[in-house]
Amino acid sequence: MIRAGVLRGGPSSEYHVSLETGKMVLANLPLRYRPVDILISRNGAWHENGLPKTPEKIFRSVDVVFNALHGQFGEDGTVQALMDRHHVRYTGSGRVPSALAMQKHLARERFAKAGIAVPRTIVVHGNENAEEAARRAVRSLHPPWIVKPAAAGSSVGLAKIGMPSALANAIATAREHGSIVLVEEYIRGRELTCGVLEQFRNERHYALPAVEIVPKNPERLFDFSAKYDGKTREICPAALDPRTKTAVAALAKKAHELLGCRAYSRSDTMLTPAGKLYLLEINTLPGLTGESLFPKETTAIGLSFPKLVDHLLQLALLGVS
Repeated sequence: MIRAGVLRGGPSSEYHVSLETGKMVLANLPLRYRPVDILISRNGAWHENGLPKTPEKIFRSVDVVFNALHGQFGEDGTVQALMDRHHVRYTGSGRVPSALAMQKHLARERFAKAGIAVPRTIVVHGNENAEEAARRAVRSLHPPWIVKPAAAGSSVGLAKIGMPSALANAIATAREHGSIVLVEEYIRGRELTCGVLEQFRNERHYALPAVEIVPKNPERLFDFSAKYDGKTREICPAALDPRTKTAVAALAKKAHELLGCRAYSRSDTMLTPAGKLYLLEINTLPGLTGESLFPKETTAIGLSFPKLVDHLLQLALLGVS
């Protein structure tokens, strides 16, 4: 029997989301796997099936790790580097793609060089005064502005700001979730997200059906609360004309390939009324909770959750990418 560790929790602001992803994976492991619950507490202590243990001992007790962490430490390349040092096979992208994707401004630089449209962005570093950064953003970008940490997932710290007087405070608030903050132009349009699954249905990179995200309040962002309160409409598959459907799928696959992602990813995009497609970011460890988007996409093509879990674990065990 294959010993499958499910790594969840962690020190990031997405601790509870990770617990739910891990819970779903543990509950849906196919019978050929023996589950090992690997929990990292918020203060960084590691546990195996409820007992405190060092990462080194835990890694020796498993054949493969399903990485169900989210946010910093789990999704930014840190835990990937740790597992690489211990020669552990694990699901999801490796250290470098994870680090690039988590630092949204670095990923966007790579996307822009490849000709992909991305929002115009002001990068605010930790040593820059928030008031000065706000003035710089006002001079460079038209309102409203989107403010968010450069390295946080689940839209943590995300805000839409319409008044210059509120911009500095929004930057300061976003800094609570990371030292680097992005102030970007607001792209009006339809929010679409599209997953990619590797080595599926005879395709190296298979694009899943896109989901259209429609918040209950049209002026509301798809922020952390909207993602998990169950009130946002998530239409899967999105109602797209064939040309747009193809473009969204191609963009998700291109983003996945450009960063060198592995196994699976999910790209968030905006489609303007004029038909222009912008890439906002790519997620190397998409959430797998009951409210998450990636499982909705796989369900839409007839791939059950247990079979998705098995597919990702088999990719990790085989070292296929």
